[in-house]
Amino acid sequence: MGIDMKTVRNIQIQTENKEELFPDFTDTFPYTATRAELHRYPGRIAPWHWHQSVELFYMESGELEYSTPGGTIRFPAGSGGMVNSEVLHMTKTLSRTGETIQLLHIFHPALLAGERGSRIDSRYISPLTRSQQIQLIPLFPENPEHQKILDLLRTSFQISDSLFGYELLLREALSQIWLLLLQQAQPLLEQESAPGKSSGQIKAMMTYIHEHYPEHISIRNLASSAFLSERACFRMFRETLHMTPNEYITSYRLQRACRLLETGQDSITDISRACGLGSSSYFGKVFREQFRCTPSDYRRNWQDREKMRP
Repeated sequence: MGIDMKTVRNIQIQTENKEELFPDFTDTFPYTATRAELHRYPGRIAPWHWHQSVELFYMESGELEYSTPGGTIRFPAGSGGMVNSEVLHMTKTLSRTGETIQLLHIFHPALLAGERGSRIDSRYISPLTRSQQIQLIPLFPENPEHQKILDLLRTSFQISDSLFGYELLLREALSQIWLLLLQQAQPLLEQESAPGKSSGQIKAMMTYIHEHYPEHISIRNLASSAFLSERACFRMFRETLHMTPNEYITSYRLQRACRLLETGQDSITDISRACGLGSSSYFGKVFREQFRCTPSDYRRNWQDREKMRP
C-alpha cells in the first residue's frame, strides 16, 4: 500500500497563466502524486509546458526523453530526476509501442521551505529553485550517489496516505531527497552564474499562441506579444524550444485537435477549423506526419482503448 497516485494520460493547462494544472493542489498542502502513462498521451508526448512546482520523477517502465532549453536527456527504466521550478520542458516516449510509466511527486517549494524568506528557504530551497543554470538534475543507477537518491525516491512512493502523520512523513522523505539533490548541485551553484536566457519572453509568446491558435497567427504579431523583432522571435524559439515558431504553432494546434478527437464527436472538418488547421486535407496531412495515423484512426483507436480500460 502506498501513496494514492492520480493516473494521468494528458497534461492540463491553466487558462489564466498557461501553467500546467494540478487539480489536487491546495494552499494548505501544495502537493500531488501522479502515475503518468506516457504511452497513452496524444502522440506519446507531453508538449512544452512549465509550472512553479518542482517535479521529482522515477521511471517505472519504458524510456523517456526530456527536453529543456539546456538540451535533451534520455531516462530509461530505473532512472529519475528533478525538474526545477519554472523550467520549460517537454517529454516524449522513445518507443512507439509498449508502456512508458513515470511516477511523480509534484510540489510547490513552499511545502519544504515553509514561510518565504525563512532560514530553510534561504539556505536550502531558494538557492536551487532560483538557479538559472540548474534546469534538470538527472539521476542514473550507475552512479552510487544517484542510486542512493533513487532508492529513497522509489521508497517515498510507498508511504501510505492512510498512515497517521502521512503529511509529515512525506515531507520528511522529500526533504531528505532534496538535501541530497542540493549536495549534487553544489558544484554548479558555487560557479559564477552565467547570464541566463529570459524565459519570460518565450512564455509570453507561447501564451499568445495558446490564446489565438484558432486564428491566423502572424510572426509579426507573435513577436510583438513579447516586444521582440521577428528575427529575435525566430532565434528565441530555436534556442529555447529547438523548433521554429510555425512548428510550435502547428504542434500546439495538433495537441488541441487530439483533445477534441478524444472527447467529442465533431466532424474532422469542424475540428480542423476549430484548431486553426484549415482544410481537412491539410489537417490529415500534418496529423499523419506527426502521429502516423489519420485523425479518424486516432479517434477510433483512442475510443477503443478507453472502452477496454478497467
